[in-house]
Amino acid sequence: MAWRDLREFVDHLERRGRLRRVRVPVSRDLEITEITDRVSKGPPERNVALLFERVEGFEIPVLINTFGAPDRMAWALGVERLDELGERVAKLLDVRLPGTFAERLARLGTLVDVVRAAPRRVTSAPCQEVVETTRPSVAELPILTCWPGDAGRFITLPCVFTRDPVTGARNVGMYRLQVFDERTLGLHWQTHKGGAEHHRRAEARPAPAGPMPVAVVLGGDPAMIYAASAPLPPAVDEVVFAGWLRGEGVELVRCRTIDLEVPAHAEIVLEGWVDPRERRLEGPFGDHTGYYSIPREYPVFHLTAVTRRARPIYPTTIVGRPPQEDYWLGKATERLFLPIIRMVLPEVVDINMPAEGVFHNLVIVSIRKRYPGHARQVMYALWGLGLLALAKTIVVVSEHVNVHDLREVAWRATGNIDPRRDLVILEGPLDDLDHAALRHRYGGKLGVDATEKGPLDDLGQPWPQEIVMSEEIRALVTRRWKDYGL
Repeated sequence: MAWRDLREFVDHLERRGRLRRVRVPVSRDLEITEITDRVSKGPPERNVALLFERVEGFEIPVLINTFGAPDRMAWALGVERLDELGERVAKLLDVRLPGTFAERLARLGTLVDVVRAAPRRVTSAPCQEVVETTRPSVAELPILTCWPGDAGRFITLPCVFTRDPVTGARNVGMYRLQVFDERTLGLHWQTHKGGAEHHRRAEARPAPAGPMPVAVVLGGDPAMIYAASAPLPPAVDEVVFAGWLRGEGVELVRCRTIDLEVPAHAEIVLEGWVDPRERRLEGPFGDHTGYYSIPREYPVFHLTAVTRRARPIYPTTIVGRPPQEDYWLGKATERLFLPIIRMVLPEVVDINMPAEGVFHNLVIVSIRKRYPGHARQVMYALWGLGLLALAKTIVVVSEHVNVHDLREVAWRATGNIDPRRDLVILEGPLDDLDHAALRHRYGGKLGVDATEKGPLDDLGQPWPQEIVMSEEIRALVTRRWKDYGL
C-alpha cells in the first residue's frame, strides 16, 4: 500500500488502535521525551504512536514514536511483517531465467514496480500551502529539547535533500539539526554519509564556488522518511527507492528559493544553504548510544524559506538508551538488506543487529560453515560491505542457531570459543558516534567465531554432543502437561 502522506498513515494507526492523542498541555522541553521514553519501553499494548495536540506555546501538534514497534514499522512500508520486505528484495534479485512464458511474465511483473518507482513532478503541492520567504523562521515549530544535557533544541526526524555539485545526483539522508537561532542551524551529517560526501565535493571546488543548496523535509510519505534513514549504496536514489517500496513514484515539487525538489506531500520544508567552508560547534546531544555525543565542528544551515501545509503536523523522534523508535527503522533495514547480503555471501542464513548493540556495535550472523576459516571469511566480507564496515563486533554462529535469541547467542559466544583461536582483532573505520574508539571514527574491531568446532578446525580434542531431549519425550510431556498440575 502506498500512503499518500503522513496524516493518512496516522489515520490508519488510529483505526488499528496504535495511536493515542494526548490532549492535555505538555512542554516540548524534556516532558515529551520522558513520556515517549516510557511508552516506547513499556509493554507492547502501551507502546503506541503519540500525537500531542496541545504543545505549550505552539499551534502545531507533535507526532512521535510513529515507527516505534514492528507492526507500525511494517505498515509504514506497506507490509504486515518486516520479513516481507526481504522477500520482495529476494524476488527482485532472483536472476535465474524462468523457463516458461508464464514464469517470464511473472518475472516481468516484478520488474515493472521498479519502473513505476520513478518520481513524478508536480507544480503545486500541499507542502507549499503557506510560503514564508521574507523573514523565515523556525520559531513557530515545536522543536524538542530532548535531554537535560543537550546543547539546545534539535530537529531529529528530517529528510535532508542535497545534490552532488559535480554529478548532480540527489541524496536524501536523516541528519539531526541543532537550532542555533531562528534562521541558523547546525547540520550533523556524519562523514560516512552521502550528504557529507556532497559537502566535501562542494568544499573542494575552487572559490568562489557559491553556497550548497539544502532542503530539510519534515513529514511526507512514511516510505520516504524510512528511505532517508536507510544506508543505501551511493548509486541508489533514495526517492526512487521510496517509490519502489510504496509501489508508485513520489511526487516532487520544486523549492521556492533553491534549486532542489522535495516531496509534495510533506508537512513542512525548510529551504536553505550551506557555505561549504563554514563550521560551528554542534552538540552535545543525547544520542542512540545512550550517551551524549561529543561536541564537534559541523556545517551551518542558513534558512531562506519555510513552506508548509496550512495546518501541519510536526514529526519528530527521540533517541537515547535503546530500545527507542530508531531501533525499528534499523530493523527494517536489516530485514530488507538480508537478501542482498545473501547474494554476496550465500552461506549466510540470518542476521541480527540487536537494540543492545545500537546498530554498529554488534552484528550476529549465522552461517553454513563448510571449510576452515569460513567464519573469519564472513567477518572480513561483512566488514567490507558498505556501512557494515562500521560494525565494531561481529559474532558468527552456526546455521541452526537463532540469532534473535540473545540468551542462546550469549551461551554459544562464551562456551564455543577459545580466546586465542576464535577471536579476531583488527582496526578500521568506526561510527562517528563511537565514544570508545581509539580516536574519532577509527578504532579496534572484534570478530568472534562462536560456531561449533570439529575436524575443519583441527581441534585438539573431541567436540561434545549438545544436550537435547528426545522428540518422543517432548511430545509425551506436551500431551500430559495439564495432568501434572503445573
